[in-house]
Amino acid sequence: MKKFLALLLAAVMVLGCFALAHAEELKADDIPDTITSADGTYEVAFVTDVGSLKDKSFNEGTWNGVKLYAAQNGLTYKYYQPANESSATDQDRIDAMVAACEGGAKVVVCAGFLQEAALRTAATRFPKVNFIFIDGYQLADANGNTLTNVAGIAFKEEQAGYLAGYAVVKEGFTKLGFSGGGGGTNPACDRYGYGFVQGANDAAAEKGVNVECRYTWQYGGSFSSSPELQTMMSGWYESGTEVVFSCGGKIFDSISAAASANDAFVVGVDVDQSIDTANNTVREYVVTSAMKGISEATFIAIGKNYDGKWEDIGGKGTSYGIKDDAVGLPVDTWSLENFSVDEYNALVEAMKNDTVKVDATNLEGGAIADVQFSNLTVQYE
Repeated sequence: MKKFLALLLAAVMVLGCFALAHAEELKADDIPDTITSADGTYEVAFVTDVGSLKDKSFNEGTWNGVKLYAAQNGLTYKYYQPANESSATDQDRIDAMVAACEGGAKVVVCAGFLQEAALRTAATRFPKVNFIFIDGYQLADANGNTLTNVAGIAFKEEQAGYLAGYAVVKEGFTKLGFSGGGGGTNPACDRYGYGFVQGANDAAAEKGVNVECRYTWQYGGSFSSSPELQTMMSGWYESGTEVVFSCGGKIFDSISAAASANDAFVVGVDVDQSIDTANNTVREYVVTSAMKGISEATFIAIGKNYDGKWEDIGGKGTSYGIKDDAVGLPVDTWSLENFSVDEYNALVEAMKNDTVKVDATNLEGGAIADVQFSNLTVQYE
């Protein structure tokens, strides 16, 4: 947790938005999940994506940013999970957003691209409320007018995926796996996966070896854990897969259970999943995590509202990447032994100065089947 807060402070300072005073004294897990005022209203609201609030990934990372900003600045806050959980409809999401706005929220943070239709409705109905669309983009109303009260915040996940794929092959793994959430229709997961195989291929080419990667979207559509996914991953590990990039919220639970049972390994996603914050333990089977600054970006975007700088992000789509220090690997906690921090830093620098370029094409689902790799074979399942 200390490392996470240090990363939060570093990212905020790098992005140049404002100093995060006393951040090291705050721990997201120690901050209550709801603080309302005496009259039952609150200023900041969070509407979750599919899956649970404490998913150790996307929802939780976003929520941590909300709580840290609110606690830092003495604001009241509350979260909403749309009805029907993984089967939530647009109306379920609208209902959650409307409840937040009617409850007094001045800022509503909405996580996940599935929020688009509901956000368009809610932002049009409540023009004085500012909405932060995490993993989102610029939105317009039904008449095509830009919704200036919506800030789309996205990330260059392909760069984080590239770093992870490159690292595990440099470490010595040659039989890889990728299991994605969203069924191949989630842009962030698509970018993670495509970056992962690009990085793995480039590292293999440098080493003069060939690697294999099993690639699937099965059982990840709802971003939930399932016995079926765990069984599938166990089969992969038993037949030789050494490490799987778990890319989709709670599917991590199924994949990590299979890895642990087979003395195999996992690459985490979105946040540093090598740390089990609930038990304050280290997950030895997580070799590294492809991280993006969800908490940091959420913190910064909320601050834009309260600092009177909403025009910097409102009505726009903002994408953070390697040049913003907004994606990367957790060098303080990874268990990699053959890929050094110095080598990692050199790779990051090469990406920043465009010596190493990652294809940012948003290839949906299994479309990367059309891409030819020099030293990597992809097996789609």
